[in-house]
Order: sequence, then C-alpha cells, then structure tokens
Amino acid sequence: MGYTRIGLPNNDNEQQYAPEYAEARRKSSWVLPLGLFLLTIVSTVMAGVQWYGQNPFEVHNWGFGIQYALLILTFLASHEFGHYFAAKYHRVDATLPYFIPVPFMLFGTAGAVIRTRTAIMTRKALFDIGVAGPIAGFVVCLGFLVIGFANLPSIEFLYKIHPEYRIFGGALPEYGLRFGDTILYSVIGKYFANPDGFVPPMNEMYHYPFLCVGWFGLFVTSLNLLPIGQLDGGHIAHAMFGEKQATIGRVAWWGITFLALGSVLSYVHSKIMFDSPDSLYMFFQSLLLPSLNALRNALPGYYQAWGGWVFWAIILRLFIRIEHPPIDDPEPLGMRRMLVGWFAVAILIVSFSYNGIFDIEPTEENAIPKSRPSRGDMIFLQPSETAHKAHHHTLGQ
Repeated sequence: MGYTRIGLPNNDNEQQYAPEYAEARRKSSWVLPLGLFLLTIVSTVMAGVQWYGQNPFEVHNWGFGIQYALLILTFLASHEFGHYFAAKYHRVDATLPYFIPVPFMLFGTAGAVIRTRTAIMTRKALFDIGVAGPIAGFVVCLGFLVIGFANLPSIEFLYKIHPEYRIFGGALPEYGLRFGDTILYSVIGKYFANPDGFVPPMNEMYHYPFLCVGWFGLFVTSLNLLPIGQLDGGHIAHAMFGEKQATIGRVAWWGITFLALGSVLSYVHSKIMFDSPDSLYMFFQSLLLPSLNALRNALPGYYQAWGGWVFWAIILRLFIRIEHPPIDDPEPLGMRRMLVGWFAVAILIVSFSYNGIFDIEPTEENAIPKSRPSRGDMIFLQPSETAHKAHHHTLGQ
C-alpha cells in the first residue's frame, strides 16, 4: 500500500547533501524506482492473467492481464505522485515511488512507498503531503468504478471465463473468493450500472478489471487513512489535532484489534462446531461452543471480519507504531485544510470494508447453485449464511 515515511530534523542533513554524496544520490533517485516499477509491471500483468482465469506462466496469455496492470499501476502512481508533488511544492526532498512487486500475490503488488529525505518542518506541509496521495488515489478509483459499472458486459463474459457455470443452467455459485462490502462501491453500482443488465456478485467481480482495481484502491486507501503512526491518516490526524493524534490512534488500533478478534473467534468456531470422539476436543467444544454460538447469533456480521486484521494489528503496533513523530509548529492549519481533512475522514468511512477479502468454502448447502441470476439483479448484499463458515485469508499489503 502507499506509505509515506517522513524525515525528522537531524544533524546529518548538511552532510547528506555534501558534494561527494550528490552523484550517488542523483543515480539512486531513479535507478531503483525504475527497476522496481518494471518488475511490478510484470507481476501485475501476471496477476491480471490470473483474475481472467488463465495461466500466468504462459507468456502468450499475458495480453489478458494488460488492462488490469495498467489500472492498478495508474492507481498506485496517482497516490504516490500525489505525495511526491505535494512534497516538491513544499520544497521537501522526496524519493520517487518505490513500487513493490509480489508475483504470487492476489494483486501482483504490495503497493508502493516514498520517503522524504529532508525534514517536514510545518503542520501545513505535513498535512498537504499526507492528504494529497489518498485524495488523488480516491479520485482515480472513483472514476474506475463509474466506468466499470457503466460499461459492464453481459453475463456471457463471465461464462467465457467459467464455462462450467452452464452445467447448472447458468446459475452462479455462492462459494469462492469474495470481496467485502463498502458503502461507496454499492452506491456507485446502484446509480451507474444498467438496471436491466447483469451486475456481477462480489465473488465474481474480480474478473472485471475496473471493478476489481476500483474496489482494491478504495480498500487500500481506507487502510492508509487510519489515523495511526506514519500512515497517511497519521500524518493528517497529527497535522489536524496535534498531540491528540496519539489518543485517536489508540482508539483506531483497538478498533482494528476488535475486528481481528472476530476473525479469530470465527476460525475457532469453525474448528469446534463438528462432532468428534476425541475427549479433549469434546471438552473444548462444551466449554467454548455455547458462547461462540451465542455471539454469532447476536452479532452475525462480527464473524465475517477480515482475517487480515490480525496481521494488520500486529504490523501497526510493532512497526508503524501508534504515535506520530512530533512536529514543532503551533500554527493552526486553517479552515480550508481542516475541511479537506474531514473530507479524508469521509473517504475512510465510505471506502472501508470490515470483511475485506475472504474465501467461502463449498458446503452441502452452497455446492449446487440454486438459481440463475435474472436481468436486473443487483447483487450488493451481505454475504449469505455460508459466509459464517468461511476461511478468512490474510491479504498482506
């Protein structure tokens, strides 16, 4: 994901930019970023091929992944260059974006990062650099989703990828990899998709590059806007609220930890809900299952929380940290920037997906699709009851 680590004041700045360092710094400013970018082109093309249901290790299939790769690289570049140009505006030296290729990951990349090489001395500069990336990426993803929903192909496109669906008369399965719910995704689909056409359900929409990248970009943006540490949201919150960011960050971290606990309890529930002759198993089942069943009945959505929250809570606590480094600048941001900051908070809310990406396993209940989607179906509903039995995947960013 996008991540901007700020430089702090130190005594080495003059030495860092001494003449003997200038040539090495100039070369390092583009060689590594360019190399990583080229590798990320390859890894995202391969990911796009996989989303299209083809073998990414056969080069003649790479044409299937070009559109996806262009879209996700456009999103990442818009986010990172938003930071970059804001840094240049405030005369803060920053690296070019370092794209992170991950060939065997779902999306082909773990995002991109930049680093400032000189200190950010004012709250206004910190705010502008922090907020520029998420807003730029958000606007791009908004456009992707509008274009994607407004130009959806017929269901025949999906049948070309999954011809096996015709076995059941064209009905779509309820199991498989599923993307979680976001407010904005649903709203855009409602107003821009053809009401008389087919809209793919959330366990099939990743075959549609504009929808897949649009959803992914919104989700990544929401993660990056969490008001914690040196995430973009941490920069924004510290610029807006100063020392209060630490308290806000702790509340946000405990919220993430609460969601992580839901995914852990869901996993435990799935492992002890079946009969077994083992005495130890039966002991833990009798001890835990009644409480877990009661929690599931009271808060069914809680067990659908993304398994990645466990990983994310650990990363935030141990590496990104909760508190933002202090900026010694008492000057307030001003009304205009505060309004932009609250707009960033709104982006976090409408883009956030508590259930992230998860896999619904086939069961006796969902193994055979029950009906073919009719014209005009708008499938933006919460996951069905089979989602409670889902195995939640961790999506590393």
